[in-house]
Amino acid sequence: MKKRLPKNRKFSKPLVAESTVSCEITTLPDSHCCTILANISEGVFTIDLKKRITYFNPAAETITGFKAKEAVGHYCFDIFRADICESRCCFDEALDCGNRCLNPHASIISKSGGQKPISIVTSVLKDQNGKVIGGVESFRDLSELERLRRQLSHSFIPEDIVGKHPKMREILSFLPDIAESDSPVLIWGPTGSGKELIARAVHNLSSRKDGPFIAVNCAALPDTLLESELFGYAKGAFTGALRKKSGRFLLAHNGTLFLDEIANTSPMFQGKLLRVLEDGEFTPLGETRPVKANFRMVSATNLKLKELVQEDKFREDLYYRINVAKISLPSLKERKEDIPVLIDHFIHKFNILKGRGIEGVTSDVLSFLMDYSFPGNIRELENVIEYAFISCKGRMIGIEHLPADLLEAFSEQNAYFSKTFTLYENEEAKKIHAVLEHHGGNRQKAAQALGLSRTTLWRKIKKYGMSAQ
Repeated sequence: MKKRLPKNRKFSKPLVAESTVSCEITTLPDSHCCTILANISEGVFTIDLKKRITYFNPAAETITGFKAKEAVGHYCFDIFRADICESRCCFDEALDCGNRCLNPHASIISKSGGQKPISIVTSVLKDQNGKVIGGVESFRDLSELERLRRQLSHSFIPEDIVGKHPKMREILSFLPDIAESDSPVLIWGPTGSGKELIARAVHNLSSRKDGPFIAVNCAALPDTLLESELFGYAKGAFTGALRKKSGRFLLAHNGTLFLDEIANTSPMFQGKLLRVLEDGEFTPLGETRPVKANFRMVSATNLKLKELVQEDKFREDLYYRINVAKISLPSLKERKEDIPVLIDHFIHKFNILKGRGIEGVTSDVLSFLMDYSFPGNIRELENVIEYAFISCKGRMIGIEHLPADLLEAFSEQNAYFSKTFTLYENEEAKKIHAVLEHHGGNRQKAAQALGLSRTTLWRKIKKYGMSAQ
């Protein structure tokens, strides 16, 4: 049976016709079009034939930093400061081809002076008679996609380092100077605090950014294997050396060599490493001629090297050789104010990676994570959010979506905590327990102190599993 169309509804002529079925669209009022443009995530602006902006939607304001009242009436190239405007005009190209002009990759300078990667689509605007009256340009902010691409390729820059803590701001402001110096860098920080992220940012800010970044985890290899990995070896140098292999020193030529967990090396290896750093040359195992390599040394450790030097567990001369520019990273528990920012960052990252639409975490989860000590630092927080993406099927991450071992670890630090209760209920349980202890288990005195009747207190004691009190 055919569906009847509602009465008093105006339709344009059919756009598509297939046998007896016709597809028709409504002609939207201008107010509806403005509402649609105001609620899309892409920036949109229109221009007249003189290239003056006539409309600027809210997303365009967000991406460029300019308000509509600042943009309308001005030339598009003065507001929409895209790099391609210097060599070609998208509007002119759209006019020439009579169709859309696509530019998948471009960048603009926002009002604040920051550079943003975007994609652009430009089309001509015509009136009802087909006369060209201007143009329309839509553009998408690719900053997060570009950030994700850098994360996947490990090409980090300071903008990828999330944090508002004063210590982090201080590090980021000094990072370009450290990178430019080409001096050896020592990065100290607890496990999971982002040492390699900083090392890669130093490399990508330096004059060696076009060279290789070679990372070696010294704790993962015994001395013999570490030496062969770094120095390389000739064919037949030892049993199993069936072919010649270039070492990491040589692979890092004109780039950066990152030695993570350098404190886990032996004094004998440290002596050989010092020789390479001082002379700039080394001899691969099984070879007789030395090889030169020009690389920048960046080291990292989660141990206090100065204390190891005093205990004769780390060579003092090597310590002073690698500790020219030192960067000390705070633990996550020292920068609690960064936890909400990091949570948002990881949620956005995994939304893109996993094609999800999770909006955030509940207030209970945020309070929970703000109170947690995070012995694994940022890496642990990232793992927690990634796990929540597996267990959460809705829009918000709740307490029940967090890893069980995380809840258990927290409950050990906070008596009477249970993931089956809300954060308020857990706080109430801890308060009742503390008051009962203060009054030696006397429920009548505890009820008076809490402002509860004895019956209500008894019911809450039973609810929270404190009946043995």
